[in-house]
Amino acid sequence: MIFLLSFSKIPILRTKLHIHHHPQFSTMSTNFFKSHAFAGNPIKLRTPKPTDPFSPTSALKTLLLGHTQEPHSPNFKILPFRKGRPLAGSVKDSNDPNWHLVWLSFGDCKAFLEKSEVNLNDDSLVYLGSDTEGDGVYVVYWAIDVTDGGSGLVKELGGRQFCFVELRTLMVATDWENASAMVQLAIAGHARSLLEWHTVSRFCGFCGGKNILTDAGRRKQCSNELCKKKIYPRVDPVVIMLVIDKENDRVLLSRQSRFVPRMWSCLAGFMEPGESLEEAVRRETWEETGIEVGQVVYHSSQPWPVGPSSMPCQLMVGFFAYAKSLDINVDKEELEDAKWHSREDVKKSLTIAEYKKAQRTAAGKVDQMCKGVERGQSLSSDFNVESGELAPMFIPGPFAIAHHLISSWVNGVEVQVKQLASSFSNL
Repeated sequence: MIFLLSFSKIPILRTKLHIHHHPQFSTMSTNFFKSHAFAGNPIKLRTPKPTDPFSPTSALKTLLLGHTQEPHSPNFKILPFRKGRPLAGSVKDSNDPNWHLVWLSFGDCKAFLEKSEVNLNDDSLVYLGSDTEGDGVYVVYWAIDVTDGGSGLVKELGGRQFCFVELRTLMVATDWENASAMVQLAIAGHARSLLEWHTVSRFCGFCGGKNILTDAGRRKQCSNELCKKKIYPRVDPVVIMLVIDKENDRVLLSRQSRFVPRMWSCLAGFMEPGESLEEAVRRETWEETGIEVGQVVYHSSQPWPVGPSSMPCQLMVGFFAYAKSLDINVDKEELEDAKWHSREDVKKSLTIAEYKKAQRTAAGKVDQMCKGVERGQSLSSDFNVESGELAPMFIPGPFAIAHHLISSWVNGVEVQVKQLASSFSNL
């Protein structure tokens, strides 16, 4: 049997920002407005109304009943995941992303799963979104967890040089200057968050009853007739802050024991119930380093679906935080170390060549995996591939909001963001 696999050309979201002659925007770096990794997903621009013929429920009914020959019927493309890993393939054309998501047609997906003795039903598919392709054809996108498919499914897909790849590996392998690659990463991140949420929310937290999927997997509801609690996808907000010593022109960076050697980053921590974002910034900074923070200025936010599987739906909310005290008292249970770093030292750590080498190394790893030759190299070692003299430190790559917080400060954008926040507060 021959399976035809479809690779969709996901349209790129192009957003024009209309700034009305505010003086601070005229000199601000355009990089400040670029979408972070995992943001900018073009297929989830809006939630369809129930009456929309391509709403999740309508589309799922059309799909499962096989009414795919009706006029204006949408195409269906399904992205399989296994153990939190999306199905990917390698691309050698330098004009395209160095990896791509593998979308299966409904028929192909069903056939693959039947060979693995897994049934495809309305509890299997999770609705991701919809869009129109360049030729005007409406496409509905889905994700499916095929973890129960066993090794046979992996072997079947591996024979076509496709592989289930860790999202973190794809994150590092993605060329952040390639808009198409960033879109695919955003779609994969959104899908993983939804699927992992389904995995950890199988039972009602109120009565213990089994939860069932509703609205094509975008919601859940308790099956207990006496309960029927509705459950919505969770988002876990995390504050991440660059603490700034304005008087001495330096910033506070920290290390955790799990970090790659030589890597330093911003402080971060989960919000607690009953506190504001600003309060969370001040509390986490004080608890982990003993530094007292005064003014807190918002920078940007980033979806972060590559955390632990029990917390797959994190939202990183980034801030500049201005220190009121300077003596560091590190909580060794939370951090390995924390130090003040000068602007010049931090500037030296922003070595794009090092990130590029890490990206090429990870892309090579994806290619090897898709060819069935998985190297025994860890993700950590991707950041130790430079030749010559090593920099004393480096910060997370451009796929992380920490990178953009730190580089904004190094390049002076932080001052403009602070001034802009002050001017808006006076409106």
